[in-house]
Amino acid sequence: MIGKKRLSIFSVQTQTCGDGRTNDPHVFAKTGLGENIGSNKSRLLAVAVMFVTICCLSSGSLLAKGGDGSKDNDDDRGAKGGFCSQTADLLFHACGHEVQDDFLVAYAKCMNVSDQEKRAQCLADAKAASREGGQFCREQWTGRRDTCKVLGENPYDPDLNPANFDDPKNPTNPNPYYPLKVGNRWEYSGGNEFNTIEVLNEIKLIDGVACIVVRDQVFKGGELAENTDDWFVPAKDGNVWYFGEEVKDFESFDGDDPRRPELVSIDGSFKAGRDGDKPGVIFLASPTSGDVYLEEFSLGNAEDATEVLSTTYKFGSNSELDQFVPQQLAQRFCSSSDCVVTKNYSLLEPGIFARKYYARGIGFFLEVTPDSGEVLQLTNCNFDSRCESLPAP
Repeated sequence: MIGKKRLSIFSVQTQTCGDGRTNDPHVFAKTGLGENIGSNKSRLLAVAVMFVTICCLSSGSLLAKGGDGSKDNDDDRGAKGGFCSQTADLLFHACGHEVQDDFLVAYAKCMNVSDQEKRAQCLADAKAASREGGQFCREQWTGRRDTCKVLGENPYDPDLNPANFDDPKNPTNPNPYYPLKVGNRWEYSGGNEFNTIEVLNEIKLIDGVACIVVRDQVFKGGELAENTDDWFVPAKDGNVWYFGEEVKDFESFDGDDPRRPELVSIDGSFKAGRDGDKPGVIFLASPTSGDVYLEEFSLGNAEDATEVLSTTYKFGSNSELDQFVPQQLAQRFCSSSDCVVTKNYSLLEPGIFARKYYARGIGFFLEVTPDSGEVLQLTNCNFDSRCESLPAP
């Protein structure tokens, strides 16, 4: 999945507190630079900064409610319609508050740098990150709003009646583009990355729905970088649903003895039914070019979406979709003009997307990131003769 990792951003929303007072940390950052932190003047400045901060954090609590704190803004926004767009607006406000908090924490850390020059640089870096964060929040909001135009304005509230779902180990209507038979294994390579995906003989029960566990491991430079358990379940109508993932990101560090991967993040983990999270569709039963759908719904944490670009792909039929595609690989799997190509992106990471290529009976065999030219391609599978002697990256 893409978009598993949350970006570290610093930003702030500027607003007025009382008569001309501001909670803009950029203003805070201009006070006390080069001062002796132990001097009376610096102490007075520190007290003033704390007073203004408390004032503005109080006003910020009103902004978190979505407006000026009036009764109208506390009413049920959904009663006015436009659920999707209003969700985007609320998340935009949440983004602003989050990056504001991040900036204040960064500012506090800078105040504990004794060296005057280094402290000034610390604050300058925090201000630069703040500006970038503000732009990020705006781009994220625009991307969400654009997605609402194709998804529609209805609330995202799928019917999760367990009776709608199949036995994941013995589905009555298996999806040929997303084969989930126990024991199936895929291997992928690209750059310095090696990726294995395996369907385990394990069940994860989520809100009364039995999901199959699929282990996704990523190795970079031969060292484990990610170990994720994904929870999928086929519906009786042929759609394949994605009920969550347990993400574990690792990093190895020079000087460690023994050198072993260290857990550094679980960002992107989610589970349907926990903290308001909801499942999405990972692959449609009958995809049509132009279809757009959510793969996951964990607001502010995991928000991948998919657009179907083609259901009749064959190498040479579309120059844009051919970009960065290994010709031999595509000819191996798409000779019947029946490969499906999707655009995969995260609402949390505006402007970043990948194209994924699926073959009947095989599933996902290629991922291309057009902006960077990165390619991750299938090099082996253990359940189909077409995977024998695949071209090397």
